Amino acid sequence: MFSTGRRSAPQDVHRANTVSGCSGCGFRYKVEVHNLKHTIIIMKTAAEVCPLCAGSGWKPVAGTPDGGVTRCHCQLRARGGALIAAARIPKRYEHCELSNFEFEGPHSHLSHARMAACKFVEEYPVNKTGLLLIGNAGSGKTHLAVGIAKALIREKGIECVFYDYADLLKQIQDSYNPSVQTTELGLLRPVFEAEVLVLDDLGSVRPTEWRWDTVRLILNTRYNDSRTTIVTTNFEDEPAAKADPDPDAPRVSESYATARAAARGDTLGDRIGERMRSRLHEMCRIVKMEGDDYRVKFRNASFG
Repeated sequence: MFSTGRRSAPQDVHRANTVSGCSGCGFRYKVEVHNLKHTIIIMKTAAEVCPLCAGSGWKPVAGTPDGGVTRCHCQLRARGGALIAAARIPKRYEHCELSNFEFEGPHSHLSHARMAACKFVEEYPVNKTGLLLIGNAGSGKTHLAVGIAKALIREKGIECVFYDYADLLKQIQDSYNPSVQTTELGLLRPVFEAEVLVLDDLGSVRPTEWRWDTVRLILNTRYNDSRTTIVTTNFEDEPAAKADPDPDAPRVSESYATARAAARGDTLGDRIGERMRSRLHEMCRIVKMEGDDYRVKFRNASFG
């Protein structure tokens, strides 16, 4: 048995157990993930020794003159399985992969988004610029973000972690309750430190000063530490209603401006503030995903 990372305090532990195996050698392993700090413990019984590497983690490469070795599939699978278990991907999205993201036929308008996702995986970590996926509810943003995270984990062994924006804020607020044995710092540590963070549904709850401060802390910390962030949002990437107007724009009456602001929907600037919207532009490449709610169309087709 071996372990990596620190041991978490009992109150900070989120545990997930998986049992999997290597298709190349038949080796089976059990993965226990102790998470908040993504502590990973991999346990093997004495009988479960990989026949390709004899438990060393390295297998010989055929045809090399000086006995070259490479990382064995059993270790790559074990690490990938552990990272998937630690990624906090909700059960609803466990099926999401880049390979089953629909982008042909009636969904051809999403082909550019899938291409951007595949290019992101291919270029990471040489290019660590994140992604800002913008589109209507049900356009496939979360599916694509989860698919990217899974591909990074399986293909490159990159640590990724998923958080729903509203759920994260609620957990932080709950941590202020003296009866709850978690701390704000304990909750935010994996958000700050994960190599790749998927922050889903940004702006889904109405803004307050505290929420703006929390978003500012998360984005600025990751920006300063040069960590990659993948963000999804339903809100248009437009300035806040109270943002400084364009000095060259035609002047309108105050009553007209008020009526226009009331009629328009909230924008990303309204929800997270102009400074953090600008920060996202520095951190991420924007990918717009237009189209109807796929989930509604699927339900209607099912009962049609």
